[in-house]
Amino acid sequence: MPNPSGHPAPGRLEDLYDGSPPWDIGRPQPAFLALAETGAIGGRVLDVGCGPGEHTLMAAALGLDATGIDLAANALDTARDKARQRRLTARFLHHDLRHLDELDETFDTVLDSLVFHSLNGADRAAYLNGLTCVLPPGGRLFVLCFSDRQRGRVGVPHQLSRGQITASFTGWQIDALQPTVCASDQHPDGIAAWLVSLTRTPATHPKDQR
Repeated sequence: MPNPSGHPAPGRLEDLYDGSPPWDIGRPQPAFLALAETGAIGGRVLDVGCGPGEHTLMAAALGLDATGIDLAANALDTARDKARQRRLTARFLHHDLRHLDELDETFDTVLDSLVFHSLNGADRAAYLNGLTCVLPPGGRLFVLCFSDRQRGRVGVPHQLSRGQITASFTGWQIDALQPTVCASDQHPDGIAAWLVSLTRTPATHPKDQR
């Protein structure tokens, strides 16, 4: 279960990846794959909460400089094995997405597949602050998150509304906020989701989420 902040403890994350969590579908999420096919993902790419690495490897297959970060060591091991098997070059780091500033690097594109909606309060504020450290103005952020349009609970702290998303990304340029479907091995029809495309602006500042 998530801790009171909404973010799973590192050990719990590894427990999840001992099995097959519903978001681990063994391939990129269709919404992100479509972005890749249109050329929207470019430059140096950071995949936050990368898990077994499908989106990091998707970027690497495009010939991009791709880095994935996660706290689940077993998921990172799986991602590295996939990279070797597919003969792709990608970097996988054991790193906390709440401390992106400590990477001391910048990227052109950040991918967030089903991470943002799992964060509460101080964790969300720290994550948003970190995004402004790793993305310079003009950098792109793509977020896939569960939507309040989904009937019933789907096992995460939040299913977000359009208004909650726009309020969280005050100061960002929201290029698109589109309804989509998140593929899940446990939900044959998928899960209602949002695909959010954003650009970092010089005026971007993290919103206090407390």
